[in-house]
Amino acid sequence: MTDDATPAPARRSVDLGHAEALALLGSVSLGRVVFTRQALPTVRPVNHVLVDGDLVIRTHERAALTLRAGQGEGDGVVVAYEADDIDPVTHLGWSVVVTGYARLVTDPGERARYDALLRPWVDRTMEHAIRIHPTLVTGVRLVAA
Repeated sequence: MTDDATPAPARRSVDLGHAEALALLGSVSLGRVVFTRQALPTVRPVNHVLVDGDLVIRTHERAALTLRAGQGEGDGVVVAYEADDIDPVTHLGWSVVVTGYARLVTDPGERARYDALLRPWVDRTMEHAIRIHPTLVTGVRLVAA
């Protein structure tokens, strides 16, 4: 471990390609969804699953994101989603951010599929699924210099 007096080893950031970034995102189950609420950014930790290139999360009836994603029949609501795996000691690892549209899943068959694939981490009934289609995928790997 390093302390404030010991400089951390040098590291550099390497950009990830689209496919590698999505593969890394699919290798973890926890991330952070970012959306606007009352015109301000809001961040929520959620668990996810990657299905056919889309992220799927579960939400409850009164969740702010459920209400936002379910409004209207348009493109949905713009969100960002971030997940990472960074070692707390070496500070090496990766971070991936996807930006895209979040839409409430309304098809009962599709919803049942996501219910079977994704178990919420919190002790609360999650009646809804939200699918996020990544429009922009970026990521970095932090490696020793």
